[in-house]
Amino acid sequence: MPLDAELAAALDGMPYVGLADPVRARAAMDDLVRALARPAGDEGVVVEDRTIPGGVPVRVYRPRETPAPVLVYFHGGGFVTGGLDNEHERCLEFAGEDGIAVVSVDYRLAPEHPFPAGFEDCYAATVWASEHAGEFGGDPERVAVGGGSAGGALAAAVALRARDEGGPPLVFQMLLYPVLDDRMATPSMRTFAEPPLFNSGDVRHMWRHYLGGRADVPAYAAPARAEDLRGLPRAYMLVPELDPLRDEGLAYAHRLIVSGVPTELHHVPGACHGFDGIMSARLGRLAFEEERAILRRCLFGRLDTPIAK
Repeated sequence: MPLDAELAAALDGMPYVGLADPVRARAAMDDLVRALARPAGDEGVVVEDRTIPGGVPVRVYRPRETPAPVLVYFHGGGFVTGGLDNEHERCLEFAGEDGIAVVSVDYRLAPEHPFPAGFEDCYAATVWASEHAGEFGGDPERVAVGGGSAGGALAAAVALRARDEGGPPLVFQMLLYPVLDDRMATPSMRTFAEPPLFNSGDVRHMWRHYLGGRADVPAYAAPARAEDLRGLPRAYMLVPELDPLRDEGLAYAHRLIVSGVPTELHHVPGACHGFDGIMSARLGRLAFEEERAILRRCLFGRLDTPIAK
């Protein structure tokens, strides 16, 4: 199926963030974030930038009504680009309109800081959010993790480590077109070798930067390598059809399901990587509405909240 016409029109002339050169990629990502920026209501949200123990910068979004469930959110950008501004509008809406306390994490980037630096930052932020939830109006009994692309990889990896080490008792993981498998051996990885937004060439550069040449790739770097997915928190997986990461996302979701993890999977025909950030396209708007509905149902138990149509 071809790329959705509205997505194609929105992407025409958009900055392309290739990952071969990290310096150029970061400048292009800044341009892309500005191009995709949209107004977002704060609805009484208190936003605070702070540095938690260990030197990890985070941005905390405190909703009007507390105690609130907590979402620890990790931005995308191929482990190489991005920062807190990438997800600012998204996090404002989660907090302002959905009543979720959000901790957005400014983890260290590769190649200057290859794995496990960024992952360690994300896990430390999740532990901190669980232990200090009361400081920002959060409920420590309802802590979730989430992210898109590289952020989805980090969310999946944090969930694995929390299970393995008896860490924060996470209740949910939101995995949006996540990076999961460094082996790059799927049909979708071979098929989608051209832009828009993200392609198999970018994936190859991403893993080169993030892994720093290491031969022993652990599951906390590439969650698809985890041998056992039992005991992980409930999951939501968003998979665009026209994405090199499509097949590894579908495979991971299937493994979660057969491992007994309650998992909701949405494969979106005609969509590309990162499409849920393109609000000028109907598919992007519907995907983001669905993410919000999923969070409300899983974190508040609002079973009457419908999935976006």
